Parts: sequence; C-alpha cells; structure tokens
Amino acid sequence: MADVLLSLIMPNDVAQHVEDLLLSRPELVRGFSAGQVDGHGAIIPLVDPGELVSGHSPRTQIQTLGPEDAMRQVLALIKADLPRANIFFWLLPVIESGRL
Repeated sequence: MADVLLSLIMPNDVAQHVEDLLLSRPELVRGFSAGQVDGHGAIIPLVDPGELVSGHSPRTQIQTLGPEDAMRQVLALIKADLPRANIFFWLLPVIESGRL
C-alpha cells in the first residue's frame, strides 16, 4: 500500500499531548516532524491581545508519513483521545519518498 502524508494543525496547548500519543504508537507512526506555524483566516479564533493585533494565531504543525490505513488509525486515536481539540488535518498521496 502506498504511503500518504498526514498533516495536523493544532493549538499549541494540544501539541504535546498529540506528540506523546504518536510516540506511544511506533507500530503506526515511524516518526514525525513538528514545527510552529501561524493560523490565519476566519476559522481561526483570535483570543490573546497579541493575536488580535497580529491577525494570526500560533499553531503547531505535525507531519508524518505512512500507509493510509495506519494514518487513518492515528486520526481515529486522536479523535477518541481529544474529541474537541480543534485539530485540522489533511491526507495527501505521496508520489515518492526516501533519503538523500
């Protein structure tokens, strides 16, 4: 089965919990990358005064690569463990991956 890229965008206060969940399931997640991104747009709630001034909200993005069924299991685990975490996700097919 071909790999897919799972991308997750979440509030920073949820990120550590999601990272711990991913690390606890090495049979599903071989590894992942995490970094800071800025959330923009009408669906992003701006709460802190700094967010209101800057017009964006800090978020964490986590990306992982694996078989589609494993990535769907990861989504189900996150949904069960954090049902109201406000995590946006997407899955994309991967044409090729490797190391250089």
